Amino acid sequence: MSEPINTRRRLFLGTTAASLAWAGLAQAAPARAADPAAQANRLSAAATPPGAFARIKQIEAGMLDIGYADVGPAHGKPVILLHGWPYDIHSYAEVAPRLAAAGYRVIVPYLRGYGSTRFLSDDTMRNAQQSVVALDIIALMDVLQIRQAVLGGYDWGARTANILAALWPERFTGMVSVSGYLIGSPAANQAPLPPEAELAWWYQYYFATERGRLGYEANRKEFARLIWRTASPKWDFDQATFDRSAQALDNPDHVAITIHNYRWRLGLADGERQYDALEKRLAVQPSITIPTITMEGEANGAPHPPPAAYARRFVGKYKHITLADGVGHNLPQEAPRAFAQAIVEVDGR
Repeated sequence: MSEPINTRRRLFLGTTAASLAWAGLAQAAPARAADPAAQANRLSAAATPPGAFARIKQIEAGMLDIGYADVGPAHGKPVILLHGWPYDIHSYAEVAPRLAAAGYRVIVPYLRGYGSTRFLSDDTMRNAQQSVVALDIIALMDVLQIRQAVLGGYDWGARTANILAALWPERFTGMVSVSGYLIGSPAANQAPLPPEAELAWWYQYYFATERGRLGYEANRKEFARLIWRTASPKWDFDQATFDRSAQALDNPDHVAITIHNYRWRLGLADGERQYDALEKRLAVQPSITIPTITMEGEANGAPHPPPAAYARRFVGKYKHITLADGVGHNLPQEAPRAFAQAIVEVDGR
């Protein structure tokens, strides 16, 4: 169910020291585990978590009324987990309780165009350019009075996490990013790829057409199921798991957000001029300085760069993990314990 929160929006001011240590920052946080074995036991404490989040909260932040799950102790160190397309917050349904058991406060928001997240005004452009999605998260952190957090994401969520880490490093103490470094620009995307790589992006070209927009509007759930299967060919998800997440695609803005995102990437749709300065900073592919762990599933069937192609973008403490055993694109849902452990490791606990 949804729980509204009536809170005035605030612009949270303040910065932190520029230098980030792998061991974390001086910030209110739960007690550290006595040793690695104890920490592992805490991560396993929720080995059979509920299949869905028990409560979805709502809060006005920026131009949105954002729906989000909030799991764990209220004064625990914040972790923000970001989902991808065409998935939803339930990619973290088994990650969040593990982290909560380890003492973290876990925030999992529906991105714009998903679930119970809504625009506050009908007149707002349904814009999905990369910088805007990141600004939604900054607005959410400000209104929740979260000064700093650990970040995690995959797919659209990984790109958003990368942008947050690159543009506002003082707000984040570490990041787990599935498929590495995903910041791009419409100009960079004009360069053609080899035919096999272009084939993997078939839906991007489909969405560039009016037929594609109409087709997605009429068949969004069938489309999502196809993407799930091709992106994670060895993931044996059941009908209930799919249905739980597919409900998020019923959002009235979902199609508009999806189509704008993919068209904007190819330079076929305009963004908004007030974000030009941020996009210029992102177009040069800025380095990421905060501690980072990148992850990849060996069976990822979605387009993704090889780890060697992006390792140099991470100039702080850095590690890469490749998971075997058929793990695909939706890594947090397919390998929740490994993802949760990576969050704890990058936080230096």
